[in-house]
Amino acid sequence: MARKKFIAIAGNIGAGKTELTSFLCRKYGLTPSFEPNDQNPYLADFYKDMKTWAFRSQLFFLTHKFRLHRELERTPGTVLQDRTLYEDAEIFAKNLHRQRLIDKRDWSTYWELYQTISQSLRPPDLMIYLRCPVVTLKERIRLRGRAMEKDIPTAYLKRLNALYEEWFGGYSLSPVLVLGTDKLDYLTDLVDRVDLFRQIEKHL
Repeated sequence: MARKKFIAIAGNIGAGKTELTSFLCRKYGLTPSFEPNDQNPYLADFYKDMKTWAFRSQLFFLTHKFRLHRELERTPGTVLQDRTLYEDAEIFAKNLHRQRLIDKRDWSTYWELYQTISQSLRPPDLMIYLRCPVVTLKERIRLRGRAMEKDIPTAYLKRLNALYEEWFGGYSLSPVLVLGTDKLDYLTDLVDRVDLFRQIEKHL
């Protein structure tokens, strides 16, 4: 790794972002940055009543991720981020607006703030997109047993998956590496692991 890089991992809930972030950081000695779900004071309420808490929850994520992104820019060495500010806006907040859980006025305020913030940020040197079907997402969510996630509707996950495909269809900020995590077994399958390393090392 000749210079500091900023690598991001994107994907739906349960796609395997945290596991892959930890694995790659151990392998290459990178600095991890994990999704701050446990720091969002609105998240548990949001999953119970999305309409009431959607805007406040997304505003927290946006401002928190902006501050985190700035910190990562100052961090020495290559960093690997588990979910970026871009996803918060382009996927999660946009989905809530389309479902009328964030009204037009709040959405206009949010989107203007996002556009202003995102234009001031250094984009990733590589975006890794973890593509995963909903049936696999549901099973992983069930197995990890987070109380706030247990009632996430299947339709919600489907809409998020569709938005990920839509977003990456027009994404141009950086190179993109797409990994199908429903079949990829880099933990126990040597062939998958070597192939993963080969693809990652092209960008390090």
